[in-house]
Amino acid sequence: MATPCPIVTDDVPEVAAPSPDTLAYSFTLPAGAASCRVARAATRVVLKVHGLEDMADAAVQVVSELAACAGQFTPGEEVYLSLRYREDALRVILYDGHPRHRHPRVAAACEVRRRAALRVLGCVVRACEGEWGFGEGREPGGGTRMWAVLPGWGARGW
Repeated sequence: MATPCPIVTDDVPEVAAPSPDTLAYSFTLPAGAASCRVARAATRVVLKVHGLEDMADAAVQVVSELAACAGQFTPGEEVYLSLRYREDALRVILYDGHPRHRHPRVAAACEVRRRAALRVLGCVVRACEGEWGFGEGREPGGGTRMWAVLPGWGARGW
């Protein structure tokens, strides 16, 4: 059978079926209220496709809290969301464009404000016996990196 594209051959490599170990997705979203909804829906679908729907409630809450926080600190900009499943844990990372302040008191006040915005996230992650945090983004352009790790056994019981 001939293919319509001369570059594509009939020798297409086998692609592994979605499983927990193949969960690795990244999204760039505008930082805004509608993006929280998109991030929640995408997370729920990704987890279901990879057989991890029993972790969805905790994961969707975490993603929603991170996206909402990014929207507060960088409205109108883009955020980057990453979902990875490794070693029976879901790793969620969200980068926003809010730079670290150079003045120590302003930086400390901003950190207090961000920590307060992530209060619910902290409660969910602690209930799942996971870890979370935030700090300066390591990506070009800086910004802030927020992250959470949800162990599978903890998130399933949430």
